[in-house]
This record gives sequence, structure tokens and C-alpha cells, in this order.
Amino acid sequence: MKLAEALALRGDTQKRIAQLRSRIVANARHQEGDTPVEDAAALLAEAELAAGELEALVRSINATNSAIKLEIAPKSPSGGRRRQQSGAATTAQVTMTDALARRDGLRLRHSILVEAADAAQDQGVYRQMRSELRQVSVLPVPELRGQADVLARELRKARSSPSRAPLRQSTTSHTRVGTDSTSGHTPRQTGNSGS
Repeated sequence: MKLAEALALRGDTQKRIAQLRSRIVANARHQEGDTPVEDAAALLAEAELAAGELEALVRSINATNSAIKLEIAPKSPSGGRRRQQSGAATTAQVTMTDALARRDGLRLRHSILVEAADAAQDQGVYRQMRSELRQVSVLPVPELRGQADVLARELRKARSSPSRAPLRQSTTSHTRVGTDSTSGHTPRQTGNSGS
């Protein structure tokens, strides 16, 4: 399984757990004499299984993220990416978590530029009378939009490189403490515990 597939599966599992939680709440109580639409106990068991699947996925994803090295272009002194000067490929290896941090930084910088451009742009507010004060932009909107476009391209690249990495399986055991590893059920004591 590739990392991108595991990330998509993690998102799907999180959505499924959220749906199961709301269905459990909706069916946990009902009026006397009525039958609930769904069996809340069965939904609870399904949610427990889904939570175990999610935990295993997160462990595999984290193991992969901590071990992967990615190749990216070196940074320019201004903080952006350098264009290659010669025909030689110039790349550096960084960890997956570094690449994710870079992606988050790009996302933040992009959103700041877009918000600034939106705030500076004439929003169609027109003066009713000449005596009203005119609003002028102090920021160069086209330049901000251009910078945001450049960051958006870098962000797309930053999003795609971690998703292409192969998925490593976690080396930790996924057996839960206090459960029977073959059946997944908690062992019960037999006999009279009070004597």
C-alpha cells in the first residue's frame, strides 16, 4: 500500500467513525414500545473495530513519515525555491516530517497573501457622493496574486511528493492490552470471585 492510499483510507476511516458515533447516539435511547432503527450495541462493536483499524493505520503512517527521506530543490536566500542554474540536478534529502512542515509553511504563506490581496482589492464599494472619503489600496494586488500563484504551484509540488512515498508497516504489535490476541475479546474470569 502506498502512503497516499493509507492517508485516504485514514480519512475514510475517520469519517466512518464519526458516522458511527452519531448513529450510536441516535439509537442509544428510544421510547418504550418502539424498536430502535439500528442496534446500538452492534454499532458500538463496529466503531471499536474501526478505531483499531485507524490506530494501525496511524502507526504505519507515522512509521513511514519518520523514516522517509525526500529530495527537494535547495532553498534560495529569500526563502523560496531556487531555479536550477545549470543542467545538473540539485536536490537535497529531507525527512518526511520536514517536508510536511514545509508544506504547512507554504499553505500558511499562501493564505496570508490571498487574504492580503482580497483585503486590498477594491471590493466594489463605490462612493455615493464626492464628499465621501475614497479608499485606496496600499498593497500591490496584482503582485500579491502573482506571489500567491507561485506559492500555490510550490504547494502542489509539496503536497504530491510525500504522497508518492511507499508505505512502511509499523513494527509494533497491534494487540491490545488485556485482550485475547486470537479473538480480540477481553478474557472473563469464571467461578465465584467472592469466595
